Amino acid sequence: MLVKVNTAAVNALTAIPVSLEVTTAKAQQYMFFMVGLPDSVVRESRTRVEEAIKSSNFHLPPLTKIVVNFAPADVRKEGSGYDLPLALGILAANSLIQPEKLEDIIFIGELGLDGSLRPIKGALPIAIKARAMGYKALIVPKENVREAAVVNKLPVYGAETLAQVVDFLNGASTLQQTIVNTREEFFAAQTDYPLDFSDVKGQEGVKRAFEVAAAGGHNIILIGAPGCGKSMMAKRLPSILPQLTLSESLETTQIYSVAGLLKSGTSLITRRPFRSPHHTISDVALIGGNSSFRPGEISLAHNGVLFLDELPEFSRTALETMRQPLEDRQISISRAKYNVTLPCSFMLVASMNPCPCGYYGDPTHKCMCDPWQIQRYMNKISGPLLDRIDIQCEMTSIPFSELSKAAPGEPSAAIRERVVAARKIQEERFKEFKGIHCNAQMTEKMLQEYVAPDEESLRALRDAMERFSLSARAYSRILKVARTIADLDACPQVKYPHVAEAVSYRNLDRGDWAERGI
Repeated sequence: MLVKVNTAAVNALTAIPVSLEVTTAKAQQYMFFMVGLPDSVVRESRTRVEEAIKSSNFHLPPLTKIVVNFAPADVRKEGSGYDLPLALGILAANSLIQPEKLEDIIFIGELGLDGSLRPIKGALPIAIKARAMGYKALIVPKENVREAAVVNKLPVYGAETLAQVVDFLNGASTLQQTIVNTREEFFAAQTDYPLDFSDVKGQEGVKRAFEVAAAGGHNIILIGAPGCGKSMMAKRLPSILPQLTLSESLETTQIYSVAGLLKSGTSLITRRPFRSPHHTISDVALIGGNSSFRPGEISLAHNGVLFLDELPEFSRTALETMRQPLEDRQISISRAKYNVTLPCSFMLVASMNPCPCGYYGDPTHKCMCDPWQIQRYMNKISGPLLDRIDIQCEMTSIPFSELSKAAPGEPSAAIRERVVAARKIQEERFKEFKGIHCNAQMTEKMLQEYVAPDEESLRALRDAMERFSLSARAYSRILKVARTIADLDACPQVKYPHVAEAVSYRNLDRGDWAERGI
């Protein structure tokens, strides 16, 4: 008897429909065969499924030949999500379920030896695909039901055991459909970030730099001695960014669903991600990939912030892999088993010490490094990577006398209002350009069109580049940042104060940076 069961395989952020074809026949001994490119995890499912069927009090003929085909046969089948459809196919092939009951329903789920259903990765992309293909229902483990139910116009049922699913299909019991009011729940769940800029005393210049970075989507690097507050400031950046939109949330949630990082009972991610990998991270862990596909840190930071603390301590190869994603805002990964493209539109926040000892330029400690040591330390960061960081901000430690007297800083909510207002100006400016949402994404041609400094500003920019020995790459970066500063002032024209402030954010481009104060 031939039975077909509908399921799906996840490829990057998309799902591919998979049909499990199960046949059974009498034989002189028990035999079980799998074809259709199953990986080791799928092949091991045989034992899990057999024990789960026994634990659920279903009895199969002992002298049976079972053949399972995973179609299409040229797509590699990975993961444990095929356990439930495989068990249902075997039961239906042995007349314990009516085969017609399996039509127009997609099944996914991992089985325990006791017949319980366990959560799987990628339930959201599978639900999106199921709706697109016109399936009438989706049955998933209970822990995945709210994640999948985000997709409207598709009945989604959550089950706890294999027996529950069988009884539901045979009409012996019912499963409760899970309904999620996506828009209502999403906007109700949006809350302020737990960390706030009001906790930061002093450092007003750095706060301003973060406001400019958030308003224009600019990458930023902080240079300062240990303990001056670099990490503290970086962790509070999400609190001044605009709230996630529903479409951004859906994109981010799909990535976390595929990575298996969604908590049980989660429907949509409502806060912008903040990822802070350790500097020992490998190239693959940063950009994604490996033998079995998994999103990297740059994709997990999509629509959020990627914070790289102690930037020179990261491996050179790991940092260089970020050059193309920072420019294209997506990463293409090619391996022997797969080719995928993932979104990775994030704000890069990096921090570093100014020298190997960490105290170059610090008023309270003496730096013990020679100029060549400082230069070698800085050379760990390549020019092309530094070229993609618009704002370079130096930080100094605040003396205790000032720290104790300093009043609480401006709250993040007030800063975010100004950031949102500037972003709305940019959205209106770039509404005709696909994929361009903020000033940091402007091309050279767009710079000529939308950034038109007056004569005074151009003269000041020329003088600054000559006086501070600024590199050529600093020119366009200064203009982009100046455009953002003008947007914060709601000024259609880029003027002298805007350019002057933008120039002050290019410290590392100064030709004499490593020699100052030596």
